[in-house]
Amino acid sequence: MRFFSYDSRFSQVMMKLSCSCYLNILWFVCSLPIFTIGASTTALYYASLKIIRDEESHAGRMFFHAFKENFKQATQLWLILLGTGLFLGADGYILYHLRKSSTGGMAVLWTLILALLIAVSVLYVIVLMYTFPLLASVHNTNAAMLKNAFLIGTHYLFATILVFAVHFAMFFAVVAVFTPLIIFGEGLCAMVTSWILNSLLIAVSGTPEDYMEDEPEEDPEELPMNTSDNITENSPEENA
Repeated sequence: MRFFSYDSRFSQVMMKLSCSCYLNILWFVCSLPIFTIGASTTALYYASLKIIRDEESHAGRMFFHAFKENFKQATQLWLILLGTGLFLGADGYILYHLRKSSTGGMAVLWTLILALLIAVSVLYVIVLMYTFPLLASVHNTNAAMLKNAFLIGTHYLFATILVFAVHFAMFFAVVAVFTPLIIFGEGLCAMVTSWILNSLLIAVSGTPEDYMEDEPEEDPEELPMNTSDNITENSPEENA
């Protein structure tokens, strides 16, 4: 039956689901040392983007190659983001208890500061969601990568909301509905997110042809919005 043929839409979806399950296991195992979460997440998105674009079928080979090639920069970015997240979390804990134990004008003051911290935390989450998919797709410096993650995440708010909703839905499903869904976990989230961000990156770069492999410039510039000059595919052979 054509419905079950290799080229049918059903078969292609099932293959992508099986790949997401396999990639989720690789991501989980390679993230166990904690400090490798950045490299593992970058490799996960690199492999997911390749699969979404039907450019490669060897998920494991792509994952480990990207993990090795992006390890240094991804680890640096992850440690920066991890430290920032811990700082925000500690501040939130302290401010919450200060507000709880205060009255009158001081309670109002702590409430305003806490609200500001929440706003900053939302921006932090946006940067966190976009940094590693960008690292898996384009060449840039650490500072420019973080800045571009912020700019793209705040510019394309609908895509940002979708990406957050995908991760929240998976978290809710695993915790409150059916725990064995954890077998798909971040792998399925990355696959769906890659589909969303693939369209977004095409919109940012202008044309799909901008994903052709080129040699990165010696001094990579910050990724401008709505231009295609500085976007190149992050192939394992070129990325250091």
